[in-house]
Amino acid sequence: MGKTEMGKEHMADYVDVNGRKIRIRTPEVSEIDENGYFRRQSNAFTGHLGSKEHPVEKGRYILFWSTGCAWSNRAVIVIDLLGLSEAVKTEAVDWTDRPEDLGWEFVHSPGHINPETGAQFLSELYYNTDGDYKGRTTVPALVDYRTKTVVNNDFQMLTVLLETEFSPLHHPEAPDLYPVRQKDKIDRLNSWLYQNVNDAIYRACFARSVEAYYEGYHTFFDSLSVLNTCLEKQRFLLGDYITDSDIRLFTTLARLDINYSRHLGPCPGLSDYPNLWDYARDLYQVPAFRRHTHFQEFAARQDSDRRGQNFRFHPYYDMVVPGTDFPELWSVPAAREKLSSDPPHRFMIK
Repeated sequence: MGKTEMGKEHMADYVDVNGRKIRIRTPEVSEIDENGYFRRQSNAFTGHLGSKEHPVEKGRYILFWSTGCAWSNRAVIVIDLLGLSEAVKTEAVDWTDRPEDLGWEFVHSPGHINPETGAQFLSELYYNTDGDYKGRTTVPALVDYRTKTVVNNDFQMLTVLLETEFSPLHHPEAPDLYPVRQKDKIDRLNSWLYQNVNDAIYRACFARSVEAYYEGYHTFFDSLSVLNTCLEKQRFLLGDYITDSDIRLFTTLARLDINYSRHLGPCPGLSDYPNLWDYARDLYQVPAFRRHTHFQEFAARQDSDRRGQNFRFHPYYDMVVPGTDFPELWSVPAAREKLSSDPPHRFMIK
């Protein structure tokens, strides 16, 4: 039982699911402020891997993620690139189709029960960790399946933890995605990307006022223009080799035409930024990027998001997207190796 769950159990509502007592998620704290701006909730679990409490060892952790989630795709791409697939288990989740508010369900496990934790819903593991938790149960979530608790759900730091703390378990020829000599540059760039690109698009999509919508919209597309210019003379964001920052940008770009655009109304597409479009395709040629870019999932239409805000669907989605072979479009080589001083290689090897 979680650290605050005992004594509070009577305050929660439960539902019977196949003979199992499952707690219904508590009302979520609103992420929309008084001016209609979307303010993303803070990450509650930020355990540091490599500590005595959370040692880095094979066969202890499982990453729960969603194919449609940009934050999730970052982590599974990194796990794939670094050869951590045997050391860190992964399992995709999906939103439950039950009427109760039970959140992410382990629909790909036999009988919908995750064998490592014995849980059916991600919320069970969140409440195991903190019985008083009131936020959204988010992915990605790195879980210690020996203790059945969430160790880390900090999507901003999770890839860096995999790249650094898990280095003893990396494949011998794993790329260096977070080189020490570029650490400060990567950290600054990641911070800028989050504020101006990765989160800005959600501030536009989830906005509940015109002012908030245009703040997110203009911040996002103005930043794409900046990046398009930056990539005119260099292959990747920090030069010749792919780093953690490129993974963070890629998962947002991959959703622009097929997902985000249908929420925004008329807006530029990725091909309106030719250097970004070529750059994104260059990354897509890497098997780990391609394997974890699920265009069909990105295109899955919903009438509203899970926070209850109605999206503005653009007719382009119904007219164009169903008949478009996005994997084929993205598979066309971009010939950006000419911008590199090391053309045959996309990665720096440790």
